[in-house]
Amino acid sequence: MSVNSLSKETELRLNEFFNQATDPKSFAKAIRRVNYLLAMSLMRECETLQIDMKSVEEGYFWLNELAEILNPYLDFE
Repeated sequence: MSVNSLSKETELRLNEFFNQATDPKSFAKAIRRVNYLLAMSLMRECETLQIDMKSVEEGYFWLNELAEILNPYLDFE
């Protein structure tokens, strides 16, 4: 995995997004809801999602990682 620094423009746009469009907790909840629907669709053998299973798997993983950063839910320290 490569590590890249965010540009100042990206940082500003993310701050604007979370200050004006939604808050991190609500966004994390939406990510988890979408991931749940993706997982259920795959388990029920949705043909559309089966076509590009690798992309769905990767997207599912990274969306969960982002949700945990925005609003830790699975962290059991």
